Amino acid sequence: MPPLPLKQTLRVALVGDYNPAVIAHQAIPLALDNAAEYIDVTVDYDWLPTPEVTSPEDLVGYDAIWCVPASPYQHEDGAFLAIRFARENQIPFLGTCGGFQHAIIEYARNVMGWKDAAHAETTSDGRLVIAPLSCSLVEKSDSIVLKPGSFIADAYGRERIEEGYHCNYGIAADFAEQLSQSQLQATGWDQQGDIRAVELSGHPFFVATLFQHERNALKDKAAPLVEALLIAARR
Repeated sequence: MPPLPLKQTLRVALVGDYNPAVIAHQAIPLALDNAAEYIDVTVDYDWLPTPEVTSPEDLVGYDAIWCVPASPYQHEDGAFLAIRFARENQIPFLGTCGGFQHAIIEYARNVMGWKDAAHAETTSDGRLVIAPLSCSLVEKSDSIVLKPGSFIADAYGRERIEEGYHCNYGIAADFAEQLSQSQLQATGWDQQGDIRAVELSGHPFFVATLFQHERNALKDKAAPLVEALLIAARR
């Protein structure tokens, strides 16, 4: 059977609670438009507020799902549902900042069996797989080392990058070791060895970063992972 033709129009679900004051939310449409122009496709994107994501049917028909920054979300179960839907149905997925944190929790709960996995920003109960950072990364930039051969290293075309953050929470140190035994593999680390990016083995494209690379679009710079997301969706 000959390969299917590449899609020329893509639909992307932006799962999160849109706020025009959030810098990443200002950048995301521009990053998508720039990436679409670069790879010569048309992209239609819909902001899906988390309270409106209540069943898998709400996500059917999208070629890619992006769980966007600015948590805590109004309805975190909507974010978890979208992440799980993308993971289980081989739909290209990108998570940034809050999307990264919630992708970790979803995987811990639904794959690793940590049903009480939780986020320290919203609860003190359960096993806090997302915990406060030792130093805040709100409006900070830092160097990140990438795993050779990973999706993210291939997208950037190099193994060391510098990106910006707007967060106070990351993977808890005691959970990072547990995660290393799973298929959700760390593929980016800061200079202290703390995990800043993950991707899922065996998935066509499932990448999450604590840093907000999409904000490069506001500086008229490329966002390589957004391009990589659309390339994966196009297939």
